[in-house]
Amino acid sequence: QVQLVESGGGLVQPGGSLRLSCVASGFIFSSYPMSWYRQAAGKERELVASISQTGRVTSYPDSMKGRFTISRDNAKNTVYLQMNSPKPEDTAVYYCRASDHRSTYWGQGTQVTVSS
Repeated sequence: QVQLVESGGGLVQPGGSLRLSCVASGFIFSSYPMSWYRQAAGKERELVASISQTGRVTSYPDSMKGRFTISRDNAKNTVYLQMNSPKPEDTAVYYCRASDHRSTYWGQGTQVTVSS
């Protein structure tokens, strides 16, 4: 049974920091590129960051560069998203995704609220 379980969300102050985690099970984690997406209320889901199977290659949309860092630990079947100096507009549900040419899996999401 495939599972992606996100954690680490919550309330964070603007300018603070937060690290999200996503633990995978039920598939060969090290074989899948991983991504983080987010969806704010009333908006479409958008890509935040992606990382290759080995972790050597990362990519970010221009709007996300410099504020998020994606990493992974294949020994722990875990992908991380570090949020640096978050802004109120980063408030959203954050999802991790595993996807290759055959299959796509999503986690259930974790809520992040950026507010003072």
